[in-house]
Amino acid sequence: QYSPDSVAGADGELDPTEITFPGCSCRSSSCVLPECPCLRRGHNYSGPRLRPAEQQEQRFSRPVFECNSLCRCGDGCQNRLVQRGLRLRLQVFRTESKGWGVRALERIPSGAFVCEYAGEVLGFAEARRRIQAQTAQEPNYIIAVREHLHDGRVMETFVDPTRVGNVGRFLNHSCEPNLFMVPVRVDSMVPRLALFAAADISAGEELSYDYSGRFRNAPEASREHKPLEEENSQRKPCYCGSRTCTSFLPWDSSLFSTP
Repeated sequence: QYSPDSVAGADGELDPTEITFPGCSCRSSSCVLPECPCLRRGHNYSGPRLRPAEQQEQRFSRPVFECNSLCRCGDGCQNRLVQRGLRLRLQVFRTESKGWGVRALERIPSGAFVCEYAGEVLGFAEARRRIQAQTAQEPNYIIAVREHLHDGRVMETFVDPTRVGNVGRFLNHSCEPNLFMVPVRVDSMVPRLALFAAADISAGEELSYDYSGRFRNAPEASREHKPLEEENSQRKPCYCGSRTCTSFLPWDSSLFSTP
């Protein structure tokens, strides 16, 4: 089932459509600093883009909060980007060795919002149950995103587009990707998993991101570890073809282990 936005999972633990953030009272058509509380919460867009370099200036990236449906600013506010959804021409196509993939049908400038990775938002228990129920031959679309807060806490988000999802489910992994993922919050603390261009992308170029979270993050941000030899039998080979290819798709044993 195609859905442009994430939906509550079957476990009903999280509802990404619930509005829990207060709206701003800005009366201008487009919010500006320092008046707007939404903009003061975190990182801001530079025009219609998120600059990758700005995300790297500090050890911890500032979070991204967009204005929401309770805000008084107009739909044309510059702080509304991901919520507007897909605006680019993309194509799902059959690759030579990686199954389905997605490519751009137009040039995409660096920092531009490309698409969201949408699906069912699950709690940890349901995400692990679904992964453990899969066979080694089945594709795994469930993504685990971990945000490391400055005080040591870790926020986890699990999205499964297996049954409900959008074009993002067809994006392939690459060890040298041209997209990077950023959790963007609009209505609540449940983030939208937004993918932005990491560099200028040419028309016809395949789109990819790093499933492990290594890309543009501190090395310790990823929970991926060097797997034991016996775990390699459960891993899928990587066919990205990049110079730094690690030979296997990223591995996170925490979702496979028994509590």
